[in-house]
Amino acid sequence: MAELAELEDPKTRVVNEKHGDDHGVNLSKLRALAKRLKTQQELASRLWETDDTAARLLAILICRPKAFARDELDVMLREARTPKVHDWLVNYVVKKNPHSEELRRAWSADPDPVVASAGWALTTERVAKKPEGLDLPGLLDVIEVEMKDAPDRLQWALNHCLAQIGIEHSEYRTRAIDIGERLEVLKDYPTSPGCTSPFAPVWITEMVRRQRDE
Repeated sequence: MAELAELEDPKTRVVNEKHGDDHGVNLSKLRALAKRLKTQQELASRLWETDDTAARLLAILICRPKAFARDELDVMLREARTPKVHDWLVNYVVKKNPHSEELRRAWSADPDPVVASAGWALTTERVAKKPEGLDLPGLLDVIEVEMKDAPDRLQWALNHCLAQIGIEHSEYRTRAIDIGERLEVLKDYPTSPGCTSPFAPVWITEMVRRQRDE
């Protein structure tokens, strides 16, 4: 904790707090510290219990993802107050855990939109890597009904899933683009030069073009 406190930078904190993340540690330095510590499950658990954002990010980097029980991960996700902790937990731990599919189903239907967004992030992963058994038309039905009025985090996750379906599955591409065009979610999102817009029709079209060019 003392080492993490030394890595704290006020300017970094100001930038992070704009995104809802209450820490000021440069992530490259945090990763370097994790590399030095290597995998330490017990230390990871103790760091998580501090409720400190930087400590929790470090915990995620040094934990053993497959060591967590299903209910442990469910509690941890609900405790993950900040967007970065939430995203890293889902991407670096839950996706590598044997209970990820069970959690995907449970979280997708959760009344808490932030928890539901984790379920949709796991669904997006499956759309891209293991779509067998997924009801893609059914997912599009849900996205069509819920995305427009969903809270920010959930809306972003639904939109990502919509784009992924359109990018990966040509038979549903026209419908995915049509849903995006009608709902206009993230249509005016500010996009830096050289970056792809998160507006699903633009995102889908651009990624498909790149795949064709490869």
